[in-house]
Amino acid sequence: MGAEIIMADSKPRPTDIKLHQKSRVLEVAFDDHRRFKFPCEYLRVYSPSAEVQGHGPGQEVLQIGKENVNIVNIEPVGSYAVRLHFDDGHNTGLYSWEWLHHLGVHQEELWSSYLQRLEKAGYKREPKPAE
Repeated sequence: MGAEIIMADSKPRPTDIKLHQKSRVLEVAFDDHRRFKFPCEYLRVYSPSAEVQGHGPGQEVLQIGKENVNIVNIEPVGSYAVRLHFDDGHNTGLYSWEWLHHLGVHQEELWSSYLQRLEKAGYKREPKPAE
């Protein structure tokens, strides 16, 4: 037997969460030394809520018109998640640390997929500059 140590819980956990309301970005640092900058629009359109994700594969609801959405409150939920309150009234998604990490690791491909779905639906994004 070697001196191998197996971590019982190796799931990434956040070490820092900062909301930059002016630029509409949520910055999250994890204990695996990764740091992600999430536009509020990205977090809103990938909310883990049933309203956005549906109740099964293929039931996702394309979110449109979210270019200028902002987060107005971040509510801790136990030691495993946060509930993000958006200024469009959406607040039903629980963003687990695993979900946020997943969104960070796959941000480029998920964002590209979202833009492609918007284009396919005939929607043109018109983000306003941050104030």
